[in-house]
Amino acid sequence: MKESRQNTIQAATEKMRASGAGRSAIDTFRHHLEFLLGGASAFLDETTILPLQDLPDSKDFSNYRTAGERLFERTAVIKLNGGLGTSMGLDQPKSLIEVRDGMTFLDLIARQILELRRATGAEIPLLLMNSLGTRSLSLASLQRYPELQLKDLPLDFLQNLVPKIDQETMGPVSFPEQPDFEWCPPGHGDLFTALGASGILDKLLERGIEYVFVCNADNLGAVLSPEILGYMAENHYDFLMEAADRTPADRKGGHLCMIRGEGLALRESAQCPPEESDTFQDIRRYRYFNTNNLWIHLPTLAKIEARFGGVFQLPTILNRKTVDPRNSHTKAVYQLETAMGSAISIFPNATAVRVPRDRFSPVKATVDLLAVRSNAYRLTPDFRIVQDPSRSCPPSIVLDSNYYAMLSDFERHFPSGPPGLLRCTSLEISGEVTFGRNIELEGSVRITAEAPATLPGGHRYSGDFELS
Repeated sequence: MKESRQNTIQAATEKMRASGAGRSAIDTFRHHLEFLLGGASAFLDETTILPLQDLPDSKDFSNYRTAGERLFERTAVIKLNGGLGTSMGLDQPKSLIEVRDGMTFLDLIARQILELRRATGAEIPLLLMNSLGTRSLSLASLQRYPELQLKDLPLDFLQNLVPKIDQETMGPVSFPEQPDFEWCPPGHGDLFTALGASGILDKLLERGIEYVFVCNADNLGAVLSPEILGYMAENHYDFLMEAADRTPADRKGGHLCMIRGEGLALRESAQCPPEESDTFQDIRRYRYFNTNNLWIHLPTLAKIEARFGGVFQLPTILNRKTVDPRNSHTKAVYQLETAMGSAISIFPNATAVRVPRDRFSPVKATVDLLAVRSNAYRLTPDFRIVQDPSRSCPPSIVLDSNYYAMLSDFERHFPSGPPGLLRCTSLEISGEVTFGRNIELEGSVRITAEAPATLPGGHRYSGDFELS
């Protein structure tokens, strides 16, 4: 049994070595594969965790603003940009989808950084963590902003790829029909490995950068906050997570908790035992979710990297998939992943703070795109997408997946742009409905269409109704 396990590990690491992967990426993957083969549980159940009660609130940090502004010269921004828009039927970077006024995610990110530099006088570096699938098109898109790149830093670095594991053989999966599907990214926890292995960590430290702010490319509410940066520095934290109040729309996402007898931890849905899913989704019990906006003290990160030889032993997340994610009849595989937010339990002086919802405006699917394109959100002068101040939470939107899940179909059903959702609490569409121009929705709206139908423009709608 031990020999078989060792052979499996050897086969997987040799496959990575043959692909050109670096030592730290191979050693990190080996750590997670040994965890899987050792039979340890990847679950965090109710016997090991406790709910988190209260967090410091960033709205009380105004007195840290000046200290934070002084640190902008020593701060960089990293955007996680590895995702393709496959869930919306695209084979290009999701960050190249148009969001508002003809601008894509990357357009808005670039303008956010350039506006920050103009307003503060600080030469703030921007770096994308790209995947092989997003790198070339994303960098080509940023060529329209030549002033973005600084002479001593690239604009990006690459996340790693690791083998998918066959659930039957527990070895690296073989899929000769499409060998690319034998590989997967190891989650955004790979940030720490990729920063070190790419040399970017050293370059940033040589430049005098002490702090990095990391967030998802599809979250346009996340920009540098001098108040949060000042709070972190003045209190000597080396890792800070921005957390927000969970709403019904967030109940399936990861949440913050306490490990019994230890400290803060992040529990993702894949780490929850199936029998505890109801408790996991209880937003009154687990009040805060991880926005994936993180602040990291780079000198501390460098010390951790040196101490563990580049292997960041974050909790292993087992994602159960099929080798071809588009075909449920292909081989069942494990994707061994980590979440960067789980490093909150690795850094010696880590914390989390409560932030307002306007620092979290992600676009994961067409329902989110409909919301951020609508008047429920605003484009600020510094190029953030934030909720209208009259709203306390996003509208709950359910669109019939048969007609709206793919971006091309979605665009076709809103030819004149999104309806007004400023005063809409929820929208549910069952069937195929094409929206006319200048439509306002109010309160709870539920539209049913047995056959393809058009919702006439120039009207205000509320309540439940059927179209014929």
